[in-house]
Amino acid sequence: MFFSWCTSLLQHRPKQTRMASLMAVTVVIAGCQQPIQPSSVTESPNSDEAEEVVDAPDVLTLIYSRSPATLNPHLATGFQDFEAARIIYEPLASYGPDGELIPILADELPSVDNGDVSTDGLSVTWRLQETLRWSDGEPLTAADVVFTYEFIINPTVAAVTAQYYQDIETMEAVDEHTVKITFKQPTASWQTPFTGLNGLILPEHLFKEFNNRQAREAPANFQPVGTGPYRYLTEANGRLLFAPNELHRQPVKNFKRIEIVGNVPPYVAARDVLRDGTADFAHNIQLESAALIDLVQTGETGSLVLTFGSQVERIMLNFADPNKETEAKERASKEFPHPVFKDLKVRQAIDYGIDRQAIVEQLYGDLGKPTSQLLVAPELSADEPIPFEHDVETAKKLLDEAGWVDSDGDGYRDRNNQRLQLVFQTSIGTIRQATQAMVQEQLGEIGIDVLIERVRAEDFFSADPDQTNSINHFYADIQEYAIGNDIPDPTIYMGWWTCDNIAAMANNWQKPNNARYCNPEYDKLWEAARKERDSDKRNELFRQMDQILADDIAVLPIVHRALSNAVSYRITGYTFTPWDASTWDIANWQLVEPVENEAETTSDEVPADASQRSEPQNNPEPTEETNGSDNQPAADE
Repeated sequence: MFFSWCTSLLQHRPKQTRMASLMAVTVVIAGCQQPIQPSSVTESPNSDEAEEVVDAPDVLTLIYSRSPATLNPHLATGFQDFEAARIIYEPLASYGPDGELIPILADELPSVDNGDVSTDGLSVTWRLQETLRWSDGEPLTAADVVFTYEFIINPTVAAVTAQYYQDIETMEAVDEHTVKITFKQPTASWQTPFTGLNGLILPEHLFKEFNNRQAREAPANFQPVGTGPYRYLTEANGRLLFAPNELHRQPVKNFKRIEIVGNVPPYVAARDVLRDGTADFAHNIQLESAALIDLVQTGETGSLVLTFGSQVERIMLNFADPNKETEAKERASKEFPHPVFKDLKVRQAIDYGIDRQAIVEQLYGDLGKPTSQLLVAPELSADEPIPFEHDVETAKKLLDEAGWVDSDGDGYRDRNNQRLQLVFQTSIGTIRQATQAMVQEQLGEIGIDVLIERVRAEDFFSADPDQTNSINHFYADIQEYAIGNDIPDPTIYMGWWTCDNIAAMANNWQKPNNARYCNPEYDKLWEAARKERDSDKRNELFRQMDQILADDIAVLPIVHRALSNAVSYRITGYTFTPWDASTWDIANWQLVEPVENEAETTSDEVPADASQRSEPQNNPEPTEETNGSDNQPAADE
C-alpha cells in the first residue's frame, strides 16, 4: 500500500459531481469477492475499549485498495498511510478546495499585515492555539513543532517529506506557543512547511528517542498519539480502529468508531459503497469506465464524487541507460545517457504515436481528461493549455529521420542490427494494464516493439533503497504512474525536474527526478521562480517550465485524473480537497438526518430514483474550526 508518488491533489476550483454517466468501453470485471460486512461488535486482542459493542450505524467504514503500513506520515510512501495518519495528526494549517490556507493548530494565519510574515520574505512566525493537547493528555507546544522539523530533516531518518523543509535556515521556539521559521533566502513559499499533508506535527515525547536510524522502529509509528478528532485504538481482524478523541479542542460525537479496511479490490470497493451499502467510503476508485457505468447506474446506496486536482497520469522516459552499470554497480546512472531517448526525434515520435484521446475515451470516461501538461493546477499556474496531437505518419517520419527503419520487414524498426525495443513497466492495476496494452499497440503501429512489465504496487512505489523494482531505481525504458503537486504552490513539484534532484545511488535513490532529466535552461527558470515574490511573475515562470518539459518531451503526460471517491448516501458533511487527504475534515462527517414524510415511510423503503436520495453535502469549510482552526489533507496515487 505504498504511495505512488501520486496523490490525488486538488485543483484551483475542483469540480465535485455525482457521476451520472461515463464513457462506455468493453471490459470484463470479476466481482467474485465478498463485500465488506460492517459488524456490530468490533473485536480486538489489544484493547478492552475496542471490544465494546458498537451498533452498525455508529461505525464509519472506510475502505482502501491497500492497507496502511505505518501511521507516521513522515515515513509513509503510500496514500493509505497518509489517509489514515490524517485522522490522527494535524498540521498548523491546510488548504481548502480553492487552495485557500485555513488555520488548524495555528491560532491565526501569519501575514505581512499582522507582522508574522516579514516584509523581506526571510521569516514567518506561527502562533499555536494555547489549549492543544495530545490524545494521551500531554500538552502540544512549540517544542513539538521544532522537534518535528528536526526529525524530518535528519538524514538518518530519511523522511519522505524532507523536501518541503529544505529552504529553512533555522527553527526557533520563541515561547511555548510560538515558533519562528527563518529561511535561507527570501521566499514567497513561507506557507509550505508545516501545512497540508506534509506538515503534520509529531509528539516529541514519543519520538525523541527515535530521531535516528531507528525511526521506523518507533512504537508510535503503529500506536500513534495525535491531536485529531479521532484517536487510534488498535488493529483487529485486519481493520484499523479509531474512537473519538475526548481531548480534541472540539470533541466529535458523530461516530463511535471508525474502521479502515485495506486490500479491497477497486471493483469490490465501489460495489460495497455504491450498490451493496456495506461500507461508507471507498478511496479513489480507479476502474475502467464500463464497470463504473454499471455500478453508478444500478447502485442505490452511494454516489461517486469526482474532484479534479493536480494529478496527472504520465509516461516517464528514462534519460539514463537502465542496462549499463557504473564501476560502483549503479544502473540507470546519468553517467550513461539512454541510447534511444537521447535523440529528440525519437521522443517526439513517441509523443505523436500515443493517442491520449483514445486512452481517455476507452478507459477513463469522465474520470479523466487528455492532457500534455505536467502542471494542471492551480489554474493560475496552468491557465494556458499545451496542445497535443496524435499523428501516426508524422511519428513514422521522425523515426525515419532518426535512422530507425524496418530493414527486415518484421514490422519493427531497427538500426545497426538493434531492434527499437522498449521495456514498459508500471504497477499492477486494471486501468494501468489496459493503458499498457493500448500504448503497446499504438507504438507498435509506428514500429516500436514494447515489452510489458508489471510490478506489485508495494514494490513499484517503495522508498526502500534495496527495492530495485521501484520507480526511483527505474530499471526500465519507460514507466507509468500518476502524481501532481500536493500543495497549491508548485515550486517543489516543478523542482523535481532539476539536475540537482536526480535519483542516484549517492542519495539512496530518494530524490524525485527519477527520469534523470537535466536541462540547465530549465534549472535557471526554476531558480528564478523560487526567488520571485511577485505571484504573476512566478506563475509565468512556472508556465515556461511546463512548456520546456513539453517541447523537450522530458515526460509524456497523458491523462488529467480525477480523485474519484465513492461515498454512501448515509454520510454528509464532507468536503474533498486535492490539497490534503480525503480524511482531512473527517471531524465534520456525520449521518444524514432521517426525513419523515407525510406517508410515514419506514427506514427500509428505498426511493424509486436513487439519485433523489441525499446527495453528498460538501461544506465549504469544516465546522471544526469556526473559530479559525481547521483540519484538511492532500495526496494520492
